[in-house]
Amino acid sequence: MLVQALYNVIDRIFLGAGVNQMSIGGVYLIFPIFLFLMAFGMLIGVGGNSLSSIKFGEGKKTESEIILGTSMFLSIIFGILISAIFLLNLKWFLKIFGASDTLMPYAYEYGKIILYGAPFQMVGFAMNNFIRGEGNPRAAMVTMFIGAISNIILDYVFIFPMKMGVQGAAWATIIGQILSCIWVVRYFLSDRALLRLKKETFKLDLHYCKQIFALGSAPFAMQLVASGINIIFNNFLKIYGGDLATSSMSVIYSVSQIAFMPIFGINQGIQPILGFNFGAHKYRRVQHTLRIAIVAGTVYMVLNWAFTMLRPDLLVKIFISRPEDYAVIKDIAIPGLRIYNSMIFMLGYSIIGSSLFQAIGKPKIGFILTMTRQLIYLLPLMLIFPKLFGLTGVWSAMPVSDVLSTLTTTYFLVKSGFLVKTIHNDEEFVLGI
Repeated sequence: MLVQALYNVIDRIFLGAGVNQMSIGGVYLIFPIFLFLMAFGMLIGVGGNSLSSIKFGEGKKTESEIILGTSMFLSIIFGILISAIFLLNLKWFLKIFGASDTLMPYAYEYGKIILYGAPFQMVGFAMNNFIRGEGNPRAAMVTMFIGAISNIILDYVFIFPMKMGVQGAAWATIIGQILSCIWVVRYFLSDRALLRLKKETFKLDLHYCKQIFALGSAPFAMQLVASGINIIFNNFLKIYGGDLATSSMSVIYSVSQIAFMPIFGINQGIQPILGFNFGAHKYRRVQHTLRIAIVAGTVYMVLNWAFTMLRPDLLVKIFISRPEDYAVIKDIAIPGLRIYNSMIFMLGYSIIGSSLFQAIGKPKIGFILTMTRQLIYLLPLMLIFPKLFGLTGVWSAMPVSDVLSTLTTTYFLVKSGFLVKTIHNDEEFVLGI
């Protein structure tokens, strides 16, 4: 997800500087497709990596390599199918996503090129999970940086000297994804990999397909929900604010993606620590790690919130740097950014706190807490608030959902026994959920 966030943010920065504010609105309308691709990437990548790790831990390396080959095969098949489905009906999908007559040309130009790279994106995204699963975070990070750095360089070249506009941003993204994909494939063909991609294991094993889909279903569902919510959100923006509101949301969402990157990094870092110590019955270490992470995440998000409230204009100018475009969009983007991110100071605590339950083997609670923010609270608020408050109501749905989901997370954290009472003796601790 971090890689895709970087691609999107980089494209929008260069488009805002080199084209106009409408171009970033058009590119934003392609985001549901990215989320859809990520959903299938997580279905295969998370599910395949989990199953492969189990088999490898049981000493069944050959079976692990068959799962690796099956996952690669699935990634290619789904990438091609998804690309074909969207390409054949792209304008129809874009209208559903909320594209107006003004934004449609930008969205269509960007989308029709991006979709040719879907198979490469799918393979790179899904298979990078296996690299992390091997305990090789540096190699996984290289995958990210190869794509991101090439995207930055090519965005500049294609948009400024070559004047390719939105198409240039799309080609820069595709080339970055292809390079990342090549890196991932070469890794699994090399001696560096614990599991090797071989000709005899590169096949579709239906027996393992079912297990891969079962293990990857939770993150798959969450990403599909995110895609659906994004589509609904875009249509409300179109109704209550028009094209400038859609372009403003592209800026606001990009700012939020940048803001949350360190929180997701903390989340990924503490997951194995929490899981290992919980499994070893070292509950004091679980609590200590959780508290340190929550404090660090909260301090960071409070500082982020303060800067957003005090100088939102500087954040908007990162993406809308042309004075004539900024003058047009500022009256919508700045209030929208302040309202949309008005409760983010809570989210360092909320997001990190909810991750505890995934780490300690309570995925249902973790799934529920994720869904409270993305669906259970947010969807009703999105359907009600705009009718009452117009465009302000569209921006306000997310912060109110943030408050409600944080309260729900607090309830489960208190009930677990890890949040409030200090654990003095591991042997006497009883998990409350």
